[in-house]
Amino acid sequence: MNDKTNIRLTAAEMSFLWTQYINDTLSFCVNSYFLEKVEDEEVRPIIEWTLDTSKENMSIMQELFQKEDFPVPIGFTEQDVNPKAPKLFSDTFVLMYLRQMSILAMAASSGALGLVTRPDVVDFHKRVLKIGVELQDKTRDLMVKQGTYVRPPFISTPDKVDFVEKQQFLAGFLGKKRSVTSIEVTHLFLNVQTNSIGKALITGFAQIAQNDEVKQYMVRGKQMAQKHVDIFSDLLIKEDLPAPMSWDSAITDTTEKVFSDKLIMFHVSAMIAAGIGNYGMAMAASPRRDLGVKYASLIPEISLYAEDGANIMIKHGWLEEPPQADDRDLLIKN
Repeated sequence: MNDKTNIRLTAAEMSFLWTQYINDTLSFCVNSYFLEKVEDEEVRPIIEWTLDTSKENMSIMQELFQKEDFPVPIGFTEQDVNPKAPKLFSDTFVLMYLRQMSILAMAASSGALGLVTRPDVVDFHKRVLKIGVELQDKTRDLMVKQGTYVRPPFISTPDKVDFVEKQQFLAGFLGKKRSVTSIEVTHLFLNVQTNSIGKALITGFAQIAQNDEVKQYMVRGKQMAQKHVDIFSDLLIKEDLPAPMSWDSAITDTTEKVFSDKLIMFHVSAMIAAGIGNYGMAMAASPRRDLGVKYASLIPEISLYAEDGANIMIKHGWLEEPPQADDRDLLIKN
């Protein structure tokens, strides 16, 4: 039987492997620092486990790249982290951060599994998905145990099955608005929570950034995240539902360099991309017009912020170029 792993990598397989490798190098740097600073002995094993899985992932991908004569991405190295710097985030926030990273890992690996074909690449992304689920379980269970896990809001259980009979179900600007659905509540809650975590992370990054342009970019992101937290929290509160807690107090007062500006910019860019995806899903899942329009109005603002971040990274030579299709016109000219 033919060895199916000898088939060339598709564009999708290249893309997912390249992105995963960059992300694992970032995870390795960040978690190396967290491990050096952790004080909570219940959090320590989770950081160690996450660090080990990142190393194993990188090793598997390096073998795949070498087999394909594919240049191994640089990503991030020990030059991008200072493990001896003072503690920047509380252990409670680190746990919440790891839980959020597990959600992103599950989403990315699920997307990859829908497009990759070669058996060895499929097996690798199944591994990444399994790791994401396991990290989610580890962080959730410990947060529940320590009393720091914030559940989404409770609503009443329906009395019976119903069908929409009037166009008023879609209304949101004029006349009486219907109550939010459980799906709309879920997305509002998620987007408050992700913006709160993002704001805390960006605030910490703003304190330790070395370049003034990067520092100002972080300040702008902090203000934007707070604005979005306020918008979504207000929508929940108007429905007599609770909004998730803020994580501002999870940051220490250190200003010493912890991560390189290159790592900081890439990390924030990755979170912006995830945020745009969250808003897109929320908009599609929110039939009430005012909610859909609210998400739609915020996406251009985040997209512009992302573009400005990419320009900063290009300016300083920090943006590693992903694999690209051949430029046939250029090849013909040459």
